[in-house]
Amino acid sequence: MEKSVCLLAAVILLGGFLDAAQINDSTIESNYTSSSSSINSTLKSVTVEPQSHSRDGQTATTAETKLLTATVTNKQLDTKTSTEVKSSKEEESDEKTEDEKTQLDCPPLGLESLRVDDSQIHASSYPRTGLGPHRGRLNIQSGLYDEDMYDGAWCADYKDQHQWLEVDALHLTLFTGVILQGRNSIWSWHWVKTYKVQLSNDTVDWEPCMNGTEEAIFEGNQDPETPVLALFPVPAVARYIRINPQTWYENGTICLRAEILGCRVKGPHDIYTSEEEPGSKDRLDFRQHNYKEMRKLMKSVTEECPDITRIYTIGKSYMGLKLYVMEISDNPGKHELGEPEFRYVAGMHGNEALGRELVLNLMQYLCRQYKKGNQRIVRLVTETRIHLLPSMNPDGYEEAYKKGSELAGWAHGRYTFENIDLNHNFPDLNTIMWDAQEAAADKSKVSNHYIPIPEYYTKEDAIVAPETRAVINWMQDIPFVLSANFHGGELVVTYPFDCTRDWAPQEDTPTADNAFFRWLSTVYASTNLAMANPDRRACHYEDFQSHNNIINGGAWHTVPGSMNDFSYLHTNCFEVTVELSCDKFPHASELPIEWENNKESLIIYMEQIHRGIKGVVRDKLTKQGIVDAIIKVEDHDHDIRTAADGDYWRLLNPGEYKVVVWAEGYFPSMRHCRVGMEPHPTICDFSLTKTPIQRLKEIRAKGGRIPQDLQLRLRALRLRKLRASTKAINRRRESQQLQKRRARSSGARRI
Repeated sequence: MEKSVCLLAAVILLGGFLDAAQINDSTIESNYTSSSSSINSTLKSVTVEPQSHSRDGQTATTAETKLLTATVTNKQLDTKTSTEVKSSKEEESDEKTEDEKTQLDCPPLGLESLRVDDSQIHASSYPRTGLGPHRGRLNIQSGLYDEDMYDGAWCADYKDQHQWLEVDALHLTLFTGVILQGRNSIWSWHWVKTYKVQLSNDTVDWEPCMNGTEEAIFEGNQDPETPVLALFPVPAVARYIRINPQTWYENGTICLRAEILGCRVKGPHDIYTSEEEPGSKDRLDFRQHNYKEMRKLMKSVTEECPDITRIYTIGKSYMGLKLYVMEISDNPGKHELGEPEFRYVAGMHGNEALGRELVLNLMQYLCRQYKKGNQRIVRLVTETRIHLLPSMNPDGYEEAYKKGSELAGWAHGRYTFENIDLNHNFPDLNTIMWDAQEAAADKSKVSNHYIPIPEYYTKEDAIVAPETRAVINWMQDIPFVLSANFHGGELVVTYPFDCTRDWAPQEDTPTADNAFFRWLSTVYASTNLAMANPDRRACHYEDFQSHNNIINGGAWHTVPGSMNDFSYLHTNCFEVTVELSCDKFPHASELPIEWENNKESLIIYMEQIHRGIKGVVRDKLTKQGIVDAIIKVEDHDHDIRTAADGDYWRLLNPGEYKVVVWAEGYFPSMRHCRVGMEPHPTICDFSLTKTPIQRLKEIRAKGGRIPQDLQLRLRALRLRKLRASTKAINRRRESQQLQKRRARSSGARRI
């Protein structure tokens, strides 16, 4: 098999400075008869490295750190890795079956993640700027309309076999493959069916990638969206690479989106050799974790920090995977009076995987920094009860994980096993509140908080995912104060309301706490290194930098039934959405960079839970805390309630506030509370006096009843119904699964 031709051609192109590529301290020895006068008699060594971004010897993934040991002759190329050398056949078998996703020898250059700059991408032709080479990035999304500045692919201006898309890797690179997609558009279909690849070191002389003695022709796409991977018969070393379409969809034209796979080659003439590779000094587990690996990591954190961690589950997915939560607190397992409860939720969309890895890294980081005595982290852990849910949609993630980071596409694994979008699956309480306000003669009498779940939502036949039911119950059990949920595909922080009035496609729809939500969003966005970079380009077609990288959810696009809105209207918790990256499922090599981009944001956002006022509402005589007392801040048309022990937390910006507290059977109480600039809450306790017994007797004598909080009663009733329907559904599902197992068992016995 003559598979050395492609690499041999690239070696020849390197001219006077390439004799052997030293890969993982092994050398590529080239034994061939010189056919080019450009090769000097004195040849020099270069080093091939995967584009890893971790430091201090910390590896990211097996796929990321595979270092090829190749011997090139004019007959063959042997490729092995140090981690592939197993001491037994059993270990080899275990490695093969551990996961099903495609293992890539070299990571992506970064067209999708924007690590490759627009200036590095060129093309033979394009009809207009909106279809220019800078749009030829894997998974890039188009705007709503074609013919604008933000189309969903590079397209050639001519339909012939001389068109190409060129990428400059900036330095010598061991190219191993290409991933291709067609054009993203809701109006037209275009994709490339087959293509060739050429390589060069100077953009003047180009050598084709060969398959034996023939020029290699690679299979492209059969539809616009499914990514298709083509691995080269032999890896090839060069600086520039061209994708040269040969055939395309017969009713379309030449359009493509691409990612290039390659490992950096470090040589003596590489002008970029001295550049420091970005990464992280934190020795964390920078790799993609499937369900099994996620559990192992969480367990390892609890073993490392048993005094401040606890793992618990809040329910199961449709396929029976547990929704694990890591609690980090100086007194795990218990709500402490006056200590606020915080949560991070990731993986609502299973294919948006970066949030999952950031939350897992955060567990490790908090544990280790607490043990080191980092005073900032010690204070955060001792003053806050932190809950981390890394995977809300584990079924969807497992599907995306099987495909791999570059091959999951834009939507594979987004939805649950039942094809439910969890971000539209919560009750739409916005419309209920707005309709009630429009119908009421006095809008001030309409409840602005703790709005009950609607009756239809509690029925057994309601389309409510088990994951959604689990999270709603979790919200009821713990008095969360602040939260953020992580998504991917953009770089922006969005804040409620997500749903617009009358479901308008786009409309700024602020809450009563709009100023504080904007503060929360700004805190995360301004400290996020990627978002705050003034030189970054837009991910797809919207420039959020003009909004300082924050936007009202409804002003972006309406999302009825979002978790953010439900959290605000049904509980005391304020929640924002963080879109973490242009790339929904970054390659493991990107994770150290993404951790550094988000580390400060993750910490400082949690610290915002200590802004505003907090206190305990007690009975003046018994000194016992009063549950469900209403905290009303003047000029803020959104109230909150006390928790089971009578404690409360009201997030507020600096200023002077008139606060009124009242509870059923008590006289209301009023105080003026001042919130300062420092990130420490102002203590505002209240003692309520019960209404006189004589007054109650007078009410009864007139045949009246003691006023009751009907809103609270209805909310509790609907929750009980939701839990009852959840139990019934779970019992029915377990019965069905048992019947299926029995049927399979009896069928096996008959065989």
